[in-house]
Formats: sequence, structure tokens, C-alpha cells
Amino acid sequence: MPRRAAVKKREVIPDAKYNNITISKLVNKVMLDGKKTTAEQIVYQSLEIIEKSEGKEPIGVLEAAVRNATPLLEVKPRRVGGATYQVPVEVRPGRNIALAIRWLLKAARARTGKSMAEKLASELIDASKGQGAAAKKREDTHKMAEANRAFAHYKW
Repeated sequence: MPRRAAVKKREVIPDAKYNNITISKLVNKVMLDGKKTTAEQIVYQSLEIIEKSEGKEPIGVLEAAVRNATPLLEVKPRRVGGATYQVPVEVRPGRNIALAIRWLLKAARARTGKSMAEKLASELIDASKGQGAAAKKREDTHKMAEANRAFAHYKW
């Protein structure tokens, strides 16, 4: 990170099929070893599975899942004197969606299932309903921030 100049944010190009930035970010996070076509196939297959099983618009389910997994608060370690305190801070706007997508993918990869598309689809469906591991991670993060609210005055 440069000391003087501000870092320019790269613009995320929306995906080709749905023209949605969130789907594009999800594809980029699913991608391993630069295989974007494979990542797109996984995401699009999972969206088709969502549409068949739920009968709803898959983009709406995805947006609800990301919204339910998006943290508002997190704890950051702050060293004061000899002690390290977990200080609750608000999550930056760009970081909160990145954390939500990361948690959704980690939870989907940890699931037992047939294919990655099916695991991702089931995790997105669960998260859109407020269940699943990604939504639980958000709740745990909020609980930790609430428990350490006494150290909020160490915010910098």
C-alpha cells in the first residue's frame, strides 16, 4: 500500500449472462488457477439449480444470501500497553460484501455433496433463508463484537 497516493479501486465488469456485478465477483472468487470458464459454469449451474428448486428468480436469492451473510461489525485486535484487545469496528463498504462472498464459498466448499454447483446452490438457498454456515458466521461475528463492546473506546 503506498504511503502518499491513494489506491485506485479496480472496476468490476458485470458478468455476460445476467449483467450483474455480484455474480461477477462470485465467479472471480470461485475461480481456481485462472480457470474462469469453469468457474462461470459452476456459478451458472448453481443459479439454474436454484431456479428449478425454489421457483424464484436466482439473482434475488443470490442477493438475499449475500445480504444475510454480510457483516456490519467485526473485531480487530488493538495492542494497548501489554494487552491485546478485540476492538469492535464497523466493516468498510467494499469489505463487507467481499467477506460475505468469501464466507458463502467457504461454507459451500465445506459441505458434503455431489458437485460444487449443487453445494453452492444449497448454501445460497440456506443463506437466503437466514440459515447455513455463512449466516451463522455473520451472527458469531456480531456476537463477538457485541461481547467486546466495552473496548469500543480503543477504536482508532
